[in-house]
Amino acid sequence: MSSRRSRASVSEEEINELIARLQTLLPSARRRGGSHASTTKLLKETCSYIKSLHREVDDLSDRLSDLMATMDHNSPAAEIIRSLLR
Repeated sequence: MSSRRSRASVSEEEINELIARLQTLLPSARRRGGSHASTTKLLKETCSYIKSLHREVDDLSDRLSDLMATMDHNSPAAEIIRSLLR
């Protein structure tokens, strides 16, 4: 028995639109202005940017944990931080 997966049909125009939208989200692409990078380069930059965002989130999470560990847990500042994290 062979099984076939149904694939969503995406037109080349839709792909180009998505690539253009993706390019507007990358800081490196915004610095280039109107020039277009190859799709391969854009996808590599996207992966790199996402990895850097993950590292930044991890770093900020570690810093916040360190800060919370040194705070009085009943202080108004600690309560504000807890409310922001909810």
